[in-house]
Amino acid sequence: MENLSQRDKEIIKALQGDFPLCEEPYKILAAQVGISEEEFLRRVKELVDEKKIRKMGAVLRHREVGFNANALCAWQVPPDKLDETAQIMISHAAVSHCYDRTPAPNWNYNLYTMIHAKTRQECEKIINELSTLTGVTNYKILYTKKEWKKTGMKYFCEAT
Repeated sequence: MENLSQRDKEIIKALQGDFPLCEEPYKILAAQVGISEEEFLRRVKELVDEKKIRKMGAVLRHREVGFNANALCAWQVPPDKLDETAQIMISHAAVSHCYDRTPAPNWNYNLYTMIHAKTRQECEKIINELSTLTGVTNYKILYTKKEWKKTGMKYFCEAT
């Protein structure tokens, strides 16, 4: 990242803030940086092509849009079925995150999914569907009690 110009840092900083909800959001972001929309988009594409930007995504504040039952589900998956099971899990629209982890002593779960639904009953229905689809029957549901932080990563915060 040492090879990034000050302008590139300003572009990345603009992209990581709140995204303008309008017809021409990139024109607004470009204006924040002080360049044309065309130059902004060209440089973003170059940064992606150069693999200096690997992904861009939204941070959804799920509670604000009605998804009030959110659960981390810990699954005990046979190691030889981990990839296959994860592929099935991530294909479900209600699963936002899916991670594998090394099991800990007295906690033999190795696959974790974050599931979002409007009610706990709906969440449990989704978990039952995933269990049926994958054949994984040993799992623990950990419902969200309180959200402590909901932000994306911030880079070059000192850039102006």
